[in-house]
Amino acid sequence: MHTFFIAPTGFGVGLTSISLGLIRALQRTGLKVHFLKPIAQPHPGDEGPERSSELISRTLGLTPPEPLALPAVEHRLANGNLSEVLEDIVSRYRQAAADADVVVVEGMVPTRQASYAARINNHLAKTLDADIILVSAPDDDSMASLADRIEIHAQTFGGPQDPKMLGVIVNKVRDLELAEDPPSNRDALKRTLKDFAAALKQESTVLDTEDFRLIGCIPWQDELNAQRTQDVAELLQARIVHPGQMQERRVMEIALCARTVPNIIDRLKPGTLIVTPGDRDDIIIASSLAALSGTPLAGLLLTGGMPPDPRVTRLCQPALDGGLPMMVVDSNSFNTATRLDRMNREIPIDDQERAERVTDYVASHIDHAWLQRRCGTPRELRLSPPAFRYELVSRAHQAHKRIVLPEGDEPRTVQAAAICQRRGIADCILLAKPESVEAVARAQHITLPEGLQIIDPETVRERYVEHMVELRKGRGLNAPMALQQLEDNVVLGTMMLALDEVDGLVSGAIHTTANTIRPAFQLIKTAPGYNLVSSIFFMLLPDQVLVYGDCAVNPDPNAEELAEIAIQSARSAESFGIPPRVAMISYSTGSSGTGVDVEKVREATRLAQEKRPDLLIDGPLQYDAAAIASVGRQKAPDSPVAGQATVFIFPDLNTGNTTYKAVQRSANVVSVGPMLQGLRKPVNDLSRGALVDDIVYTIALTAIQADDQAKDAAG
Repeated sequence: MHTFFIAPTGFGVGLTSISLGLIRALQRTGLKVHFLKPIAQPHPGDEGPERSSELISRTLGLTPPEPLALPAVEHRLANGNLSEVLEDIVSRYRQAAADADVVVVEGMVPTRQASYAARINNHLAKTLDADIILVSAPDDDSMASLADRIEIHAQTFGGPQDPKMLGVIVNKVRDLELAEDPPSNRDALKRTLKDFAAALKQESTVLDTEDFRLIGCIPWQDELNAQRTQDVAELLQARIVHPGQMQERRVMEIALCARTVPNIIDRLKPGTLIVTPGDRDDIIIASSLAALSGTPLAGLLLTGGMPPDPRVTRLCQPALDGGLPMMVVDSNSFNTATRLDRMNREIPIDDQERAERVTDYVASHIDHAWLQRRCGTPRELRLSPPAFRYELVSRAHQAHKRIVLPEGDEPRTVQAAAICQRRGIADCILLAKPESVEAVARAQHITLPEGLQIIDPETVRERYVEHMVELRKGRGLNAPMALQQLEDNVVLGTMMLALDEVDGLVSGAIHTTANTIRPAFQLIKTAPGYNLVSSIFFMLLPDQVLVYGDCAVNPDPNAEELAEIAIQSARSAESFGIPPRVAMISYSTGSSGTGVDVEKVREATRLAQEKRPDLLIDGPLQYDAAAIASVGRQKAPDSPVAGQATVFIFPDLNTGNTTYKAVQRSANVVSVGPMLQGLRKPVNDLSRGALVDDIVYTIALTAIQADDQAKDAAG
């Protein structure tokens, strides 16, 4: 499935018209295309449904998801909740993408009120892993200015060389002459596109490669931009003296007439809206005579709030009966002209005729054959951070698992549990005295949702003593010792998990990693086929999610253990939608270095490849060789992993923990984890500095792990 994100280079480039035409062009190739306008941007005076989505629905028969309302989005952005906005958009994107071959996503248009549009468009394109098509219009600029503007906006999305940046569609080009029916004269279309591209290249090298191209060149056509006289009347809130053919006639030109009749005769042409003061009887009569002689004027717009003299109206009645619209506005001629100049010229949602013509016209000038080939090119979808978080919440909601939280009266944990319960991420169980949890909720202004379970540990501890003695009988544990250990709520929660009373456990907000995982080692044990427990972090980089392991559990794994960590981490990545390409990290790449530490990584790579020949695993690789394509091509040109690794396996805890914290803090990257892997049942640790969102996503991770393990056991 392919996603095209169309982003404007400025205001008034005709973005919705390009959306209409692009969808039809792709449909003509046989592709099933859907549409998404993530954030509504109503024009002043707009009422009712969002214009782009409604036009797409009425013209192309699609049913786009409802966009997010702009005021609500701006409020959330102002409060620093961009990630929540992006997750909501991912949800709507999933609706649009159902059963689609291609989704066309229309970005935000920069306005005086939405000067942040370019930044949001960049986030949207990365979040949806979309190919980017710029939409520009020359206006009155020179070819050099147009080329510069295109290049500047291409840099916003990573530059013309970025594989996601496809090219540009130039709209409203006034100085090109194309064949009237381009579909029947494709050579003329190709020739014109080539000439226009050549002119741009004289000013810039942006369009010098096949990677960034001129995808469409849409010549200006007055007829396609002509509003109905009815639309002008509505936008000016004019009083209708006589409607005539307001719904059929279109405004091709506006003539502000204040001169004598002989000097305005040449302005009385088909499609002209005559604007004149209401007391200029001579111009009104002259316009009526022109209409009676067969000139279909767009209408008469009378200013100053003065309707014509009734005697003049009677004299002009034959012209009015013939379809000439007449209307009155209260503003004077100058102010009326100003309002007409600033009038919204977008396609009204009920102007089906204009929408159809614009759609076909734009589609006929887009290089749909190249776009079809692009859609047929296999590509690996990148899981962006918002998409990853959305998938976490969505899959956890479907799993519907019970997660115990031993730190039941810790404020962040209480708030996270309330969020998870309310959003259906998991059924949470807090281990704490109810009155303590309620006190925390009152102090933090948290509303405890219905269904959130609170268990007082004092009332249940003794019933787990016998089971714990049985589980630890090989270690000489007796009842008094078991009861003493059960005073620790982490141990108590782990026993609930061991007895299948809950599906997973999350702890660590106020406990060390050892406090969280030691009971799991003792009571849960490792999963079949595994000999150790390890950990991974999901690193939410700006445009993709990577996996780091092991960064929390094993201080200095040997080669066999490191190989197992790699295999565990690859499986975890795959289960969360990340294609595993495993890089075994060291301080040297390939055979360039020697030493005990490098040999350990080299041996671990060999063992992992032997155990899982189906996985892409390579090493030793330096971090830059694993992560950066240009470095990977230079240092390990034959590696299937170098430059495109998604799973990074560090040689020891010192390296792994230091690296994850350095990336997290220095690059301001969100990390989710550590997620423990290799246990028979899911137990996950939290950083003691964890935020509420960190706890929420860790609970979601744990629920998904529990669901996957249940499916593995059943299968």
